[in-house]
Amino acid sequence: MDAQRVALMAKPKDISRTKSSAHDELHSFRSWLRWMCVDQSNCWTFCLSWLVFIVFAIVIPVLSHFYLACSDCDNRHARPYDTLVQLSLSSIATLSFVCLSQFVRIYGLRRFLFFDKLCNESETVRRGYTEQLNSSLKIVFIFVAPCFTAEAAYKIWWYSSGATAIPFLGNAIVSDAVACTLELCSWLYRTVVFFLVCVLFRLICHLQILRLQDFAQVFHVESDVESVLREHLRIRRHLRIISHRFRVFILWALILVTVSQFASLLDTTRSTADLSIFKTGELALVSVSLLAGLMILLRSATRITHKALGVTCLATKWHVCATIESYDPPDVDMETPPTAMGVMGNQVFRRDASSSSSDNEDVGSEDELDNDKLIPAYAYSTISFQKRQALVTYFENNRAGITVFGFMLDRTTLHTIVMIEMSLVLWLLGKTVGIS
Repeated sequence: MDAQRVALMAKPKDISRTKSSAHDELHSFRSWLRWMCVDQSNCWTFCLSWLVFIVFAIVIPVLSHFYLACSDCDNRHARPYDTLVQLSLSSIATLSFVCLSQFVRIYGLRRFLFFDKLCNESETVRRGYTEQLNSSLKIVFIFVAPCFTAEAAYKIWWYSSGATAIPFLGNAIVSDAVACTLELCSWLYRTVVFFLVCVLFRLICHLQILRLQDFAQVFHVESDVESVLREHLRIRRHLRIISHRFRVFILWALILVTVSQFASLLDTTRSTADLSIFKTGELALVSVSLLAGLMILLRSATRITHKALGVTCLATKWHVCATIESYDPPDVDMETPPTAMGVMGNQVFRRDASSSSSDNEDVGSEDELDNDKLIPAYAYSTISFQKRQALVTYFENNRAGITVFGFMLDRTTLHTIVMIEMSLVLWLLGKTVGIS
């Protein structure tokens, strides 16, 4: 009764932890979303968000292409690849904005980022996830800032060197300054929206990695098979939720980026293509931005799948160490005290672990899921062989990770995608420049 009373008293505290407030962990993140006009928490911000999207992702690119492209300019100021640039950025920005709007509208920002589930996690997971959230905007800035700087330099040069002169404000200089600012804002908006969704996916995957690393501690302490199984089922359920939410975005991002890159390759490898830094520089910036965002998605998905596979390896090692510890060799003198045998076994384990520590610099960093350390005997002293074997069999036949319509995004899938892309590239080059 006392335990139930304590649990009931603690329950309102956990529930209050999941509610949103004006000064919670997401306060600065909400402010940034509101500043970017992608916040849709009420009717006013919803209308404003869609209005800004239509203006910067559709209207300005259309006006820029049809009215500011300057078809009669000289050779240096011509923009023959502007159609591909505008279509690539606008299509990926439309996909990102629609998916982000759906996420926020259906789930809410707090639930979408799994902050309502943090009350059930350890302090290490909560602290690590909050730190990762605070650094997410810095990651967006790191990817966007270099490309935006190069794009701004190109646009300023293009307008200041007299490429176009459309005095729609009565003054050519003021008109060029306004047009240049609007084009840069449009480019920045579309790029940031795409990277924002990619970084949010990376953030959510990082939470699951923290949970898997925290879950690995159950193999080093006294625990039962049922609690281990329940925790792993909970992690697998969250991974299925993430896969279900992002599968459309990942698939269409892969398709759009692939189509954009092949269209760029087809246009730039034609016999009549005129290539120069002034003409293809903007196309190269768009290609780098799209590929960087796609790499964030694929790396985050494959990394969490690899970590989930590390749980199976850790459970297998845990089972092997337990079996070795409980095995009695038939040729050992039976007068040898069991305590001495245990000490000898532990000494062998310690010697092997210490001898491999000198090679750590050759294998890179290690964590609780991926290391060469043996598990001490106290961690499995009360679990039978049959239960351990059943748990290992379950891990081997129930792989956890990010899936896209049933296909696991692991390193094998990533290698397959790369090989298919390379085959298409070589086929396209064979058709255009004659590579065989």
